[in-house]
Amino acid sequence: MVLKIEKLSVSYGAIEAIRNISMTIEEGELIALIGHNGAGKSTLLKTISGLLKPNQGKIEWLGKSIIGVLPEFIVKLGISHAPEGRMVFSESTVFQNLEIGAYVRNDKESIKEDIEKYYELFPILSERRNQKAGLLSGGEQQMLSMARALMSRPKLLLLDEPSLGLAPVVANDVYETIQKIKKQGTTILLVEQNARMALNLADRGYVIANGEIALEGSASFLKNNDCVRKAYLGGR
Repeated sequence: MVLKIEKLSVSYGAIEAIRNISMTIEEGELIALIGHNGAGKSTLLKTISGLLKPNQGKIEWLGKSIIGVLPEFIVKLGISHAPEGRMVFSESTVFQNLEIGAYVRNDKESIKEDIEKYYELFPILSERRNQKAGLLSGGEQQMLSMARALMSRPKLLLLDEPSLGLAPVVANDVYETIQKIKKQGTTILLVEQNARMALNLADRGYVIANGEIALEGSASFLKNNDCVRKAYLGGR
């Protein structure tokens, strides 16, 4: 087990965003976290990343608590976050964004090799390497956000709404790339409103509703669950 969360609660002032959340992630898994907008999905990722502090509960990474650890040190420990909305450095080039993703590393030759590796995985980034990130399309920015997050060589990649705002054909390209990243051995926690696509990729999933885990199980179990189908998959 690489990540273990127990009875985690997080508030924004007087508003409790998530409460009593427990979940586990095994090495090599792709875990889908699905739920409606405002359910608490992004809050959970930000808390794992150290951007938010919980009111209570535990987060253990490789058996050790990371509560209170600064975000930059969490990256060094092996957890990287591709945030909702891409959040690329718009005035920097694609190449510079990738270099920034490796800021916790000092192995210059290996960094160069990894940049070339991700140019192969994301060919459009190779074509745009000298272009400012702010001039990229939404899909290209999403590719850059994922590649930048991978530059720290994470053991766990947190992906927050990678298909948000993308045309279906572009979203499919993003999901094909996520599959490739998983096959290369990276463990992934995927937050996604497109529940059908997320569960098609996932090994297991958690459904979050009103800040709490409402259901969990294998991806196939969740896809065939009547409540999940009615609420998230457009089924009857």
